[in-house]
Amino acid sequence: MPVDQLLVKQRLALISQYLAELEELSRLPKSEFLHNRRTAASAESFLRRSLEAVFDIGRHILAKNGGVNMALEYKSIALGLEEKGIISSKLSRQMVKMAGYRNRLVHLYHQVSDEELYEIIRKDLPDIRSFQKQILTYISGC
Repeated sequence: MPVDQLLVKQRLALISQYLAELEELSRLPKSEFLHNRRTAASAESFLRRSLEAVFDIGRHILAKNGGVNMALEYKSIALGLEEKGIISSKLSRQMVKMAGYRNRLVHLYHQVSDEELYEIIRKDLPDIRSFQKQILTYISGC
């Protein structure tokens, strides 16, 4: 079965919207970001949603490429996309880290500090942008 390009493009558009919000929040001075709990909560929500969309896309692509078994767990999605040649090994390693962070945001949210969140949105958003670019390259060849 072919990849549903419309579904993938819709998820990529959502990621772009979330990243725009995160990039705006990342430009705040650290003291301002940490002072307002709503700011950190917004960043956490946009980041979690971005990561969910990343892994939804990966799961869909793997399911359509005979990688159903690889699409069951978030870290497996990252490894499966690399194995199928859909993303680079460098991005796969970053996605494994993203999967761990996604799991912390969802299951161990009480252990994620606002400072850690600030550092992530300041330094790691380019990995999500890289994912978008590599997925667009992949689907343009489908």
